[in-house]
Amino acid sequence: MDPLLRLSVFLTRLVRNPPSRQRAMMMLAALLICVALLLVERFIGWPDWATLERSPRMIRP
Repeated sequence: MDPLLRLSVFLTRLVRNPPSRQRAMMMLAALLICVALLLVERFIGWPDWATLERSPRMIRP
């Protein structure tokens, strides 16, 4: 499904059946955490301790 279509379906469901206040706050908190991580990665940089190192693949004969 197209991401824009999926977003419009989700927003339509929210308008027709609004979530409870507690669920709306939880959704807002999750959105704020995502935006904060994006801003940290964009302006400060991602810390080395949070980066996983890929192990080299073993070539099997």
